[in-house]
Amino acid sequence: MKNNLHVFLGATVADAAARPLHWVYNQKKLLSYIKGKKDFTFLKKNKSPFYNIKTGKVSGYNEIGQVMFKTLLDDNKNIEKRFKKNIIKNFGPGSMYWKNLRLRAKYRKVKDWRGIIKGPWIHQNIIETVKNIKAEKKITGGIKVNESDGYCAALPYFLYGYNLNSVKKIISTVTASKISLKYALAKFYLLDFALKGSKDPINEFIKKFKKNSYFKNVIEDILKVKKYKSKPHPMIVRKLGMACSYPGTFNSSIHSIINSKNYKNAILRTIKAGGCNCSRVNFIGAYFAALKGVNTIPKSWIKKTTPARKILEQQ
Repeated sequence: MKNNLHVFLGATVADAAARPLHWVYNQKKLLSYIKGKKDFTFLKKNKSPFYNIKTGKVSGYNEIGQVMFKTLLDDNKNIEKRFKKNIIKNFGPGSMYWKNLRLRAKYRKVKDWRGIIKGPWIHQNIIETVKNIKAEKKITGGIKVNESDGYCAALPYFLYGYNLNSVKKIISTVTASKISLKYALAKFYLLDFALKGSKDPINEFIKKFKKNSYFKNVIEDILKVKKYKSKPHPMIVRKLGMACSYPGTFNSSIHSIINSKNYKNAILRTIKAGGCNCSRVNFIGAYFAALKGVNTIPKSWIKKTTPARKILEQQ
């Protein structure tokens, strides 16, 4: 695909596949939802305890990538400025995301308010970004949480061939925490190695950056995950991190990758582990698409993914 967009397709399909089971932290409940199913992607009935959107649509993680993708399709000039405008339009006041944020504030006093939200869920990084753009701050990214929104936003931009210094700026548009930036850049290096034909991008990353002080913690994390390779994935995800935050979401992703033979296997493994599966599969899906090409993504899954058509049109 043009501009290596099969990698973005890999992230998008994976997100939509996992979405009906997004943020199910109780693994016993999760196992009851998928009991007897060999393929538990694209569940028709939403099981996320926080919000409910139509199966085939993507979570807020992938949605920020779709906003960047639209920005790139419209024009290749003033990308950052237009991206910020599109963030406001898609997530800000007047949007369903913002409307649901107001509803969340209203329902906070209700003892069991979760599951009431009909429609999309806006993430903390995006809430901060919208406010910072409107306040005309120089750096608009959120700093309260260390999560994957910056990576997801920058993925299509990276695939259009922009260098990693300019990719940094896009990540910071959405998330400005040092941890988020570091782990997002590590992901992009891994994708870059895969796209350039590396058979083992993870080991290549270790080899290249083992003496690099910036990635010291990332390397230590990967080596720790490798020690747990033979352990059951759900158990290790509980240990490394089921939630949305770095470094847990990165480490749990690496464990899924090193234990999976292909795209489908990795996505099913990740969903089965529970928690913030969408933040993890946005990287894992992209990784396997970069490593093995577009044909690794199941065609039946692509057909079920609402935003996939627009990406496929760019072939």
